[in-house]
Amino acid sequence: MGRSIASELLENGHEVLLIDKAPTAISVERVPQAEWLLADACEITSLDEAALQRCNVVIAATGDDKVNLVVSLLAKTEYGVPRVVARVNNPKNEWLFNEAWGVDVAVSTPRLMSALVEEAVSVGDLVRLLRFSHGDANLVELTLPPEAALVGTRVGDVEWPEDTTLVTIIRGTRVLTPNKDDVLEAGDELLFVAAQAREEQLEQLLSVQRQNATG
Repeated sequence: MGRSIASELLENGHEVLLIDKAPTAISVERVPQAEWLLADACEITSLDEAALQRCNVVIAATGDDKVNLVVSLLAKTEYGVPRVVARVNNPKNEWLFNEAWGVDVAVSTPRLMSALVEEAVSVGDLVRLLRFSHGDANLVELTLPPEAALVGTRVGDVEWPEDTTLVTIIRGTRVLTPNKDDVLEAGDELLFVAAQAREEQLEQLLSVQRQNATG
């Protein structure tokens, strides 16, 4: 996983340092553009050698939740790394991956996989994709069903719940940055950053059906 993340970041022009304590995991030939360090990332001396204070982001992506928590805490408290991303392997440990442990963004692999399955089969249901530690906010997605009351409504005319921001509209193969004049269409995938307390209100707003007209 670390090598895959590193390759993506390098392609996007970032400088990357990979740290691993297992000699068999050091595969310089597979990611030659990266810096490599054979060391235990849970040791202060290793992180000193890595000059972690120069990093803008640290990603703790091992298969051990304890290791990821320790690395996150050290990166934030000892080296002041601005952004710490940590992998959650066991969903039962997800509650630990928060600001108290230095985690800015927790990525739960099992939750993300289940969310992607839900996203693929669910229309009109709010799907939580990612949890942000700061502010108790989540990245959530909802595919707008044809019967939703907001179909045909301008984004600027919608009274979105407090602490909720529409960040992206995915329409077919297009990725739209929303503006107030965009009109919502059936089948739009809407991505929001929303406070967890507002998720139910947001789902009701997006999924409510049009009322049948009466004489």
